[in-house]
Amino acid sequence: MVTFFILTPLGVLFLILGAINMTGNISSLHWYHRQRVAEEEKKPLGQRVGIGMLLIGLCIIAFAVLLLLTEKTGKDVFVLAGTAALLTGMAISLVLILSAIHKYNKGIF
Repeated sequence: MVTFFILTPLGVLFLILGAINMTGNISSLHWYHRQRVAEEEKKPLGQRVGIGMLLIGLCIIAFAVLLLLTEKTGKDVFVLAGTAALLTGMAISLVLILSAIHKYNKGIF
């Protein structure tokens, strides 16, 4: 139950950061990830990074809900499904975010 109340606000935080990035505000990215980004490319970069952040937030919230279901029902299948969804979503998000940074910043660093 405690993990649900810790993970859910974390997921909501990622959803908020993703929504902020989707508007073109990339100030949440580290300075070296935005140092060579042209002004007209900030919006597309923010949208791609924002999609990745939204996906991370959704995966964390889904994992928290499935953990809560595991605690309530005692069936471990929910935690296995949640872990699979979390890891898959994180991997996809990481690829989305890093590919966007690589494309618009002309490199990862």
